[in-house]
Amino acid sequence: MIQIKKADSSHVAGISKVCSDGYWATYRKIRSEEYIKRNIKEFYNLERIELEVTETSREWGGYLVAVEENEVIGAVGGGMTNETAGEVFVLYLNPNRRNEGIGTLLLKALTKQQKEEFNATEQWVSVAKGNQKGIPFYEARGFVFKKEQKAYGNSEGENYIALRYFREI
Repeated sequence: MIQIKKADSSHVAGISKVCSDGYWATYRKIRSEEYIKRNIKEFYNLERIELEVTETSREWGGYLVAVEENEVIGAVGGGMTNETAGEVFVLYLNPNRRNEGIGTLLLKALTKQQKEEFNATEQWVSVAKGNQKGIPFYEARGFVFKKEQKAYGNSEGENYIALRYFREI
């Protein structure tokens, strides 16, 4: 049975693995190998994740994980970007577990946290242009495209684009 719970230190390695594997599966065909490795190294290293499960705030609500038989099979995290706007910063699954409803469970848990703990009335997410895993997922859950912007993590000479999506919650 899949459980959604607030992550703790026992989930750090699982979060790192699921996010790294999910990142590769998502970006392999739309980003350079250098870009992927750089972003995984920055965001999904064990030290950073340990801090992110132990030090939470309004701006970073911590990780929520989907766990089955003591294995992390999905992770989501977000925070508030202003008084009413929640942001989905990260949502990844074990690539072999897509289309089972796990991502929906994680998004619902994050949305509940943002509404109940932080009084969010809207939610935002950035999705890489060309991400045909993420775009249909978010659109099916009521997110509406608002604008394009330069993607986070671009280095000199990289011009990757992120699509900004919004929904009222």
